[in-house]
Amino acid sequence: MAELSGIVNVYKPVGMTSHDVVGRMRKILGIRKIGHTGTLDPDAEGVLPICVGKATKAADMLTATDKEYTARVTLGSATDTGDASGKIISSVDMDEVVIGKGDIEKAAGEFLGEIMQVPPMYSAIKVGGKKLYELARKGIEIEREPRRVRIDKIEIFDCAPGDGSVREFSAAIACSKGTYIRSLCSDLGEKLGCHAHMSGLVRTRSGRFGQSGSYTLERIAEMAEAGDFSFLIPTDSVFDEYGAITLDERNAAMVKNGVRIRAPKNTREGGIYRVYDKNGAFLTVSKRENDRMTIIKTFY
Repeated sequence: MAELSGIVNVYKPVGMTSHDVVGRMRKILGIRKIGHTGTLDPDAEGVLPICVGKATKAADMLTATDKEYTARVTLGSATDTGDASGKIISSVDMDEVVIGKGDIEKAAGEFLGEIMQVPPMYSAIKVGGKKLYELARKGIEIEREPRRVRIDKIEIFDCAPGDGSVREFSAAIACSKGTYIRSLCSDLGEKLGCHAHMSGLVRTRSGRFGQSGSYTLERIAEMAEAGDFSFLIPTDSVFDEYGAITLDERNAAMVKNGVRIRAPKNTREGGIYRVYDKNGAFLTVSKRENDRMTIIKTFY
């Protein structure tokens, strides 16, 4: 059997880390060369694209894509982790607070566009070689540099209770890579003056990968056991927004040796292309620069 290669749109369950999912996929497929495209918290569920075989070379490009989430937000208390797994560090008596859906929508609107966000201490960001969550678990808190992120959409729905002051609500969020939804929920609570934490999270989209085309680990295992690997998405298909060019044998060999070949006539300056050999093998994603093809990423 040919080496397995491609991208799997996995639906990660609650309770597993992204690394756990990679480990499970290695056992299911029987290969080591597998990686994920961006951490999803253990308490969260949803879309987690997994790269298999040669497709692991595309992981960093897929990580850089926009994301969409549905978050459940609980008002009245903030936690040290920003979600329901943490310890409450501040709270208010919600019986003394009146907050309506309109108040939440108005506050949420102030986070739209480009904002500066301070990463939470319970995150995988490294400072001085140590992951922040490792420091946080030791009771150490350090100053974090704010990061620029972009929020494209925050839609508020499913407010509870339905009448009177809201205690919980859901938010559909579209954002750039690197956005911490836990921090957004906490910041929204501070804006409302009542504290808040994220009590649930589902990633509904990661780049082009959505819930509707995702597979559970159990389903993937069943399909693989039956010899059905149709859950593997060809690597080149995720770059179909780029044009395609096919090289003759000589130029394909040069590309495989890392040579910047002369740009084919059917390319435009500054354009990005999927590059194939005459047999249809996906070789690179390359960009035409100064009449030469500069390799962005190799897949051979």
